[in-house]
Amino acid sequence: MGTSKSRREFVKKSISASIAIPLIGSSLFSCNSEKRPKKMRILILGGTSFLGPHQIAYALQRGHTVSIFTRGKTKSTVHKELFDKVEHLIGDRNDNLTALEKGEWDVVIDNSGRKVKWTKDTAELLKDRAKLYMYTSSTGVYYPYLGDNITEETNTLTKEPLKIENEDEKLEYWYGVMKTNSENEVIKAFGEKQSIIVRPTYMFGPGDKTNRFIHWPLRLAKGGEILVPGKKDDPVQYIDVRDVAEFMIRLAENKLGGTFNAVGPTEKQTMLEFVNTAKETFDVKSNIIQIDDYGFLNKNGISYLVPWIPPIEKNFGSSRVSNKKGIVNGLTYRNLNTSIKEMYHWWNSNALTQEQRDKFEKNPKGVFTNESTIIKKWKTLKTSR
Repeated sequence: MGTSKSRREFVKKSISASIAIPLIGSSLFSCNSEKRPKKMRILILGGTSFLGPHQIAYALQRGHTVSIFTRGKTKSTVHKELFDKVEHLIGDRNDNLTALEKGEWDVVIDNSGRKVKWTKDTAELLKDRAKLYMYTSSTGVYYPYLGDNITEETNTLTKEPLKIENEDEKLEYWYGVMKTNSENEVIKAFGEKQSIIVRPTYMFGPGDKTNRFIHWPLRLAKGGEILVPGKKDDPVQYIDVRDVAEFMIRLAENKLGGTFNAVGPTEKQTMLEFVNTAKETFDVKSNIIQIDDYGFLNKNGISYLVPWIPPIEKNFGSSRVSNKKGIVNGLTYRNLNTSIKEMYHWWNSNALTQEQRDKFEKNPKGVFTNESTIIKKWKTLKTSR
């Protein structure tokens, strides 16, 4: 999306992040007057990553049975009692699918399809023993984001261009092509009506190992002068990982085959509106310092600050993805302030070590650490103009 090393590292982290997540403040296990859905047998390929634990918790709460297929190396440190209720199938998507050669399921949820071959192999192996195959894709399939209303019908990447300008773009194109072709392998094996493709935008929430969003809960809680990057009309999109997890389970319950963007918030929102809303989470005084000079931001190490991505060039439409189809089909959203507060409490809980917190909060190159210096430079620059 950009041309800086930091942006490239961000994309890499986004692709590979995996961590078990607590359900801070969740009402999942409270009494629910909603009619209980028909019990399903769910197989999750993955299950211990960012998205998986939320899917497991919501599925179990709704009366479903869950199996997870993992390498058995990542142990969840959250809701251990839930994982005792889950069937553990051990193997490796690269070279050992033996554990998947027997068994039948109502739905397969593929969270770990990071190679086209992996998705193809599991879809082919399970097509006669599962009724639905759900693939966790990404809005990255729409790169380059050139439109102002990107829908599920927008063309997606199927191959990389012959000439790519830099390493950042190379990674963006590879990721989009991998996700598109993985989607296609699912549909080829299961057919359109038995395939469910979900394309989330930037997910955030407790347990996000990328730390790509935690800046905002931490920074807004401190108050004072808060740097907000971007021009006043720069759009942003994001979604709580728990909203994605619950949407996916409900899609499976309703057997809604098709492709769905999992994008929030409900209505269009600018970066400034996002911060003004989110800062109300904390009872502290704050003063927004908006820096609208992309060149200055990039020069001072801010090539992005999720949910803000500069909406220029090939990223023009990255935060202009339509969520209308998702909403019509049951996508719902938590209150932003609730999400911010729960992420803040998770960060400061014993779910993380102090070393993990310090790695972000004391990073000498991070925006969190250098914000006041950058604001000072900005004020000096404006005075001199």
